[in-house]
Parts: sequence; C-alpha cells; structure tokens
Amino acid sequence: MQGGFSRIYQQTSEQFQQNISFDDFEKLAESFNQGVSRYDLETNFTIDKHMKRYVWIDGDQSRGFQVVFDKHGIIQALQLAPLATYPGSDQIYTKNKYSMPIKDEWFVFWGGTNQLINYHYVTASQRYAYDLVMMKNGSTHHGNPKKNKHYYAFGKEVVAPANGKVIAVVNSIDDNVPGEMNPEKPLGNHVIIENENGEYSLLAHFKEGSISVNPGEHVARGEVLGQCGNSGNSSEPHIHFQVMDSPNVFAGKSVRIQFKYGEEPIQGDFVR
Repeated sequence: MQGGFSRIYQQTSEQFQQNISFDDFEKLAESFNQGVSRYDLETNFTIDKHMKRYVWIDGDQSRGFQVVFDKHGIIQALQLAPLATYPGSDQIYTKNKYSMPIKDEWFVFWGGTNQLINYHYVTASQRYAYDLVMMKNGSTHHGNPKKNKHYYAFGKEVVAPANGKVIAVVNSIDDNVPGEMNPEKPLGNHVIIENENGEYSLLAHFKEGSISVNPGEHVARGEVLGQCGNSGNSSEPHIHFQVMDSPNVFAGKSVRIQFKYGEEPIQGDFVR
C-alpha cells in the first residue's frame, strides 16, 4: 500500500526474480492496488518448520495475496489473486449443528470462504470443505516424509460429526506414498452419513481397511468411524470433511457448516 515495490522485490528469492522482472512486478502490484483502501491479515502460520505463510485480503473481499517467507526472511513465493466470491451460498448454513470429526487437536490446513485459504472454495460440490492435518512444531510429520507412519495424523481416529445413518462406505483403496496421489479414486476410502434435514456428511481419505462401520448402521456424534489415512486424491495423511445437500458427492452442493458451539474455523486455526 505504501508503494515500496523495489524494497519488496529485493527481498524475493533469486528464483522468483528469474521468473518475473522488477518492471513486470511493479506494474502488476500497482494495478492490483487500484481501488484498495486496506489489506487485512486473514491468516498466518508456519509450514515445513521454517516457512512462514501470510494471507492478506482487501476490505471488500475481492482480491488477496499470499507471501511465503523462509527462515531468513527471504520471500520464496508471492501470489496476487482476484478472489471468487459467492455471497449467496456463504450466508446459507447447514440446518444441523456439527462437530469436527476428531478427538484430538488438529490443524485446519484448508478452510474458509476464499480460495487463498481454502482451495476447495471455487468448486460448488466442495466449497465449504475442510482439510485437517496434525501439526507439531510447524510440521505435519517427523522422520522420513515418504512414510505415512511418520505423519502425526496417520492412524488417528476419525469420528462421526453428528448423529445419522451410514449410507456409503469404501474401505479397500491403498494408501498413497506421501507426495503421490490417486486422482482416479479421489475420495479414497470414505464414509457418507445421512443426517437430519436432508444433509449428508462426507469423511474422506481413511486408512485402508480401518473403517469400522457399514451401510445401514446408525452412528452417534463422536462415534469412531475409522482411522485417518492417505488414500485417494491425497498427498499426505489428512481428513477431508464436508456437508452436502445430496448423497451424490459430485452432483450435490457443499453447504457451509454450522458448528455446535458457533465456531467458524479457517486455515491456520487449531481445532479440537
């Protein structure tokens, strides 16, 4: 906002400067600022132990940018983006009240109402989904990052977010090697629960063979469904959680979740 584009550019990495010249950066930044009176810090958190990520959004929620600093304060990534907005569906919450499908403390890696903090947001079928990981000391794993067992989330219990009837279970898909994905079976091992008021909750990416419920069974809020895994379109062990207006994951629409205690977690928050 102060126009210190040269100072910012000088703080970027060599690779960044090889990809974009200062003149191009300055022109882009100046045009991006047109009509903006302020940017508000939306979230910030540490990733990969030493990298710090910040997201700022402008006052009318129409544009935002993210910056990633390394441990030396060098800008390794800087993204400016116009933001998709869906104010109509943003104001429509689930009729039921849900809990996060967890027992321990987890970290919201993706969640919120713009694509910089929730990459699901641009797709109607998963717009208000959450991706949850376990984070300790700024990292989701210890030891070899190519082994699922070294991720804090792997094997942790996943529980029902509300009372309902299990209507779909897939339990036999292999877990991925971290960093690899299975887009042909994007949900991986998963459970769909029919809740009251025509709502359906989806929990995805379970550990192969860990799901302990079957279609037709009724489950209570907090009841264990299985264990967190890394199956499907997943690059590391995590839980995907969303609520839909249809049992068909890809044809229905995601609905913004009303939580039991009124919380509205976004990327960067720890939840229990």
